[in-house]
Amino acid sequence: MIQALTHIILYGLAALIIGLLLYPPYIAFLKNAKFGKTIRENSVTGDKAVIFAAMHKHKAGTPTMGAWLFLVIVTVMIIIAFVLQYYGIINNSLINQKETYMLLFGFYSMGFIGLVDDVFNIKGRGKVKGLSARAKTAGMVLFAGFMSYWFYSKLGVDYLYIRPLNVPFGIDPQRNIGLLFPVITFFFIISLVNAINITDGLDGLAWWMMTLILITLLIPTFISQAYIASTLVVIIIASLVAFMRFNINPAKVFMGDSWAFWLGGLLSALVLTLNMRGVSIIIPFLIMFMTFIVEISSSFLQIFWKKIYKKKLFKIAPFHHLLEHNGMKETTVVMKFRFVQGILCTIAITMLLYQSI
Repeated sequence: MIQALTHIILYGLAALIIGLLLYPPYIAFLKNAKFGKTIRENSVTGDKAVIFAAMHKHKAGTPTMGAWLFLVIVTVMIIIAFVLQYYGIINNSLINQKETYMLLFGFYSMGFIGLVDDVFNIKGRGKVKGLSARAKTAGMVLFAGFMSYWFYSKLGVDYLYIRPLNVPFGIDPQRNIGLLFPVITFFFIISLVNAINITDGLDGLAWWMMTLILITLLIPTFISQAYIASTLVVIIIASLVAFMRFNINPAKVFMGDSWAFWLGGLLSALVLTLNMRGVSIIIPFLIMFMTFIVEISSSFLQIFWKKIYKKKLFKIAPFHHLLEHNGMKETTVVMKFRFVQGILCTIAITMLLYQSI
């Protein structure tokens, strides 16, 4: 365990250093290439996003696609690990069927959707300055379907560990649900990716909360001895920390949509992997993800209200934009969300640690 922990720390430090060194020249490249943020003028329903455009017009032109460097950092670390394994310096690379196949597939496949969306945003293509909701949904359906199929058919997982604490209630926490498993996980993956993407709307909002969630999930991942998966998670956390240096308000660079899709794919695969390894992760995860659930629920209700009643339920959605519209400063909104996220993750950590006792 000590050796594994040492390797994980070294990988994390390497990823952090690479990120801190590469971001300044990368941001300069984005500026020179005029890869600036285009503020969307229409909502997903096709209506004019007047309020949103007014609140965020000052951010137009700020370099975006900052998350593309995530792809570079993770890929470089995978290559380094492969070379080290090839020469016998370490025993395992970062590619492992039981631990990281699905994590990497979720990371790269969902991230591809975000990459295309970022390019379309920069070029100003599409009615919403990016991929249409229909195109994004089609891509997510394809990749989420494959991930659900893999866990169910290839890894033989058809159960959910739903009890929050491993205490002797005389009730088996494992619930075998058969064919319902791929159905539930399919909608889980799509909802999770969308929730992260929707929450990513203010400087430093989503990545801060995602960092806290990944740190929380790192604990059961390491305790369950999924050391290779833990290493990959630490690399992602280190990449996020490096990005923080340049995204604090006022942001010098934006993530773009690709990061939300990348991390959404990886996070959903990580939760399903922990469930597969017997960790009662479902309820703790729902608790720590509550802020994102509020965000996606507010957007869903807004769209539903427009479709059914032909009018808005809220002045603007999701919830963080509503708070901003009601007069709360952007930095204050972000601070309050971080505070709530910290409390939720503390509760989840307590539950997860209690399981390991």
